[in-house]
Amino acid sequence: MLDKSQLSAPIGDDNVDAQEIARFDALADAWWDPAGKYKTALSFNAARVEFIVGAIQKHFKPSGIADSLLADLSILDVGSGGGLICEPLAKRGASVTGIDASATSVEVAKRHALKENLPIQYHHCLSGEWAATGHRYDVVINAEVVEHVPDQAMLIKECADMVKPGGLLILATLNRTLLSYVIAIVGAEYVMRYLPVGTHSWTKFVKPDELDSWVGAELSRKYQSGFKLNPLSGNWRTSPSMQVNYLCGYTKSERAD
Repeated sequence: MLDKSQLSAPIGDDNVDAQEIARFDALADAWWDPAGKYKTALSFNAARVEFIVGAIQKHFKPSGIADSLLADLSILDVGSGGGLICEPLAKRGASVTGIDASATSVEVAKRHALKENLPIQYHHCLSGEWAATGHRYDVVINAEVVEHVPDQAMLIKECADMVKPGGLLILATLNRTLLSYVIAIVGAEYVMRYLPVGTHSWTKFVKPDELDSWVGAELSRKYQSGFKLNPLSGNWRTSPSMQVNYLCGYTKSERAD
C-alpha cells in the first residue's frame, strides 16, 4: 500500500500549490481545539458532517440504525487534513481512509485517531497517486479542497474515478458569487478573522454547474445543500441557498466501469 506519511516535504506534482500546503501545515495543530480560534470552522464541520451522514444513509441504508449506520461501507476522504470528517464517519462504523498532500496534517490526524482509538488509515499522497493504485470506495468525499488546486477539473475526475459503481461522490466547496466574496473573503478573513487573510482566492471558487460538468457522465447530482452561519450563536446550519458554502452529492451509475 502506498504510504508517504513519513515525508517531511510536500510531494512534487504539478497539481499542488506549495504555498497552500505550507499554510495548512501551520493550521493543522489548531484544528482540533474546540475553544481555539478555529471553533467556527469546527462548528461548520459538524453541520457538514451531519448532512453527509444523512446523504449516505439515504443512498445506502435508509432503514439503518444510527450507531452502526455506516457499517460495511468504505469511505475515502480526499484532502482529509486533521481528520475532522474521517473521525465522525469512523465512529459510525465506516471503514475510512484519508489522504492529504500535507505530511504534517497526516501526522496530526494519525495522532488524534490513535487517541480516539479509531482504525482510520491515513496516507501522505495526492489523489492522482492514490487513484493509480486501483483503490475504489463506496463513498468518496472531497471537501474544501478543489478551490485550492491548480487543475480543478483533474482533481474532481480523479475523485470520481475512485467511486465504485452505484457509489456516492460528495463534493463541498464555495460558490463563485458576489455574496461569497463578501462573506467568505471580506467577512471571514478580513473582518471576523475566522481564517488567515489569503486563505482563499475568489477566482478559484467553483459554481455547482462546473462541478456537474467535471464529475463526468456516469455521475448525476442527487443531493445538495448550502450552509449558513448564525452570527449570534456561532453555529452553522443547512440552508437552501447555495450562494456561499455548499455541498453536492453525486450518485454513480451501477453500470459504470
